Amino acid sequence: MAAPSSTPLPYSPHPPRPSVLPSPPPRSRPAGGPAARHGRAAAALRGVGPNWYATVMGTAITGNAGAALPGCPGWLRAACTAVWALSAVLLCAVLAARAGHWAWHRDTARRGLLDPAVAPFYGCAPMALLAVGSGALTLGRPVLGEHAAVAAGAALWAVGTAAALLVAAAVPYLMVARHRVGPGDASPVWLLPVVAPMVAASVGPALLPHLAAGATQERGALLLGCLAMFGMSLLATLITLPVVWARLLQRAALPAASAPALFLVLGPLGQSTTATGAIADAAPGALPAPYAEALRGFAVVYGVPVIGFALLWLAIAAALVRRAAGEGMRFSMTWWAFTFPVGTCATGAASLARHTGLHALTWLAVALYAALVLGWLTATAGTLRSARPA
Repeated sequence: MAAPSSTPLPYSPHPPRPSVLPSPPPRSRPAGGPAARHGRAAAALRGVGPNWYATVMGTAITGNAGAALPGCPGWLRAACTAVWALSAVLLCAVLAARAGHWAWHRDTARRGLLDPAVAPFYGCAPMALLAVGSGALTLGRPVLGEHAAVAAGAALWAVGTAAALLVAAAVPYLMVARHRVGPGDASPVWLLPVVAPMVAASVGPALLPHLAAGATQERGALLLGCLAMFGMSLLATLITLPVVWARLLQRAALPAASAPALFLVLGPLGQSTTATGAIADAAPGALPAPYAEALRGFAVVYGVPVIGFALLWLAIAAALVRRAAGEGMRFSMTWWAFTFPVGTCATGAASLARHTGLHALTWLAVALYAALVLGWLTATAGTLRSARPA
């Protein structure tokens, strides 16, 4: 069993630990010219870890969740389309930055996979691809056109799903076989890799209307595949969440800088509710009528209790973050946890409102979306301030 990194990773939120891997030798920086610019670019990319995909996730869900609100007005949909387009640009930028990070800081990137504080953030990459792909299917038509939007959404879903399944298996494997963790190390970030297939399960049903009309076998296979990913993610969450809860109750509270990570628990709760609703909506025409009707009932019977627990966790997490703010919590990339997880609860509540017709659930979705927008504005402002040269 190999140990995590000894040299502090620039994007690691926790202190370094002993390692068997050597630290990379320092590189000399050229005095000027193109070589100097190359050196400055390489130095700037050293701190771009996988957690930077959270900026894409948070921006994309801000657009997607607004468009999912029942009775979304035209002006809000136009604003959400602009926000989604921004998330697509951010995705391209972060993909390029991460490619440069692997090219110029390969040793640091490899050590990140062996650091239990960093490896779970690799779950953010597939979720960023899937979130932007979802927006392409629902908001991308005015920007890209009908065929290009569907093609982009399908491509991002295919790549994001493959990556989600990979990290859902690879990161837990590394935690078992290579990482050295104890009961006091449990963190909500452990949920990131296992919730990625749930995002794929919630986006995939939107592709069914774009399959050929007679492709019954393909429609059924795609929908059942999404249901299988829902199950694998849900069961993995049910295994992981009690460990996180026990750590919070039996050990000291999370450090102030890590307190926003408590919001990550909302992700699998809201996303699973969204997924069941999306699968139920797509089931007619893809599955026999009895199964389609059962899935529609399951979406409500499952979703309402889960959203209820999500609201309880939201209250607890908000109280603990307020406590951490009183202890001097400063901005860090963990603030992006205020966005995507809350957004999944907004889309989950919106799905329940559509299935039940209850105005109370519509207002809940609106309130959660307002909290999402506030969280996105706060995280964006903090990121821009921290990225500004001193």
